[in-house]
Amino acid sequence: MNLRNFSTLDLNLLRVFDEVMAERNLTRAANNLAMTQPAVSNALRRLREALGDDLVRRSGYGVEPTPLALAIWPKVRDALQQLRETLAPGGFDPAQAHNAFIIAMADATAAKIVPGLVHIFEHEAPGVNLRVLPLTTRDPRDLLESGSADLAIGHFPGVVAELTAVHLQETSPRFHFQRLYDGEYVVVMRRGHPLAGKPLDLDSYCAARHMLVSFSGRPFGFVDEALAALSRQRRVVLTVNQFFTAGRVVSTTDLLTVLPRHFVGATGMEHELAISELPLSVPAVHVDSLWHRQAMHNPAHRWLREAVVRASAQGFDSP
Repeated sequence: MNLRNFSTLDLNLLRVFDEVMAERNLTRAANNLAMTQPAVSNALRRLREALGDDLVRRSGYGVEPTPLALAIWPKVRDALQQLRETLAPGGFDPAQAHNAFIIAMADATAAKIVPGLVHIFEHEAPGVNLRVLPLTTRDPRDLLESGSADLAIGHFPGVVAELTAVHLQETSPRFHFQRLYDGEYVVVMRRGHPLAGKPLDLDSYCAARHMLVSFSGRPFGFVDEALAALSRQRRVVLTVNQFFTAGRVVSTTDLLTVLPRHFVGATGMEHELAISELPLSVPAVHVDSLWHRQAMHNPAHRWLREAVVRASAQGFDSP
């Protein structure tokens, strides 16, 4: 887009663009903006003419963005957020709020954190809604960048290491994180398993058949990395993408799996499962919340982050 076009650009078109990109659906975007769908379509047409790009194309029940739209959207979102905070910097009253928050996390994390969050919402923010998305990656930055989630909670070792280095060099990093708790993983098997009820040694562990919880589907996890450092390996015969599924499968088979210790009680199957300590040392499992910088000083998002911290403490104090 040239400077001449920008000088005559209606900046309200950027609000429409931002909402369409967030929703990937013209009808929902129109509802959120209190506009008609034809008005949204007309705004997109005007912005297309100014930018010389289609921006979005119809796909199924919604729209898919073009490469240019994906490239400019993060900067547009940042600029709009800064304007909101500058022109309307008011606080956040949870008792009167009607926000909707989206958090991405695995089922094992949700099992302990979500009950506490629901309690906080019911007593402090009864008009606020929460959506929990399944976490399917160890790097959820694209989810946060696109606005598909307000917060991601999980074990993100690579991301946190990178951000720690970035934070030492930049005064305004693109993402921020906060440590919530340290998790501990244990070997889980059915009660009647031949290895249950006795110390588990490394040879027996490696000789067994294993199931891995893998968000990506890759049959190689942090336990396999620790085994490789010892020049050992195990046979992973099944991968699943949910901890609850793993608990159900091992309760009726001779497979072993590795689950967060706190999650075993949350499965409702603890009487069918046996726990053993891992027969090797693995790196500490840190669970962090991760968010985009545009939400850093947003009062509603700040309240959400604080509620997550409280819910995490409540969840791990409970049995």
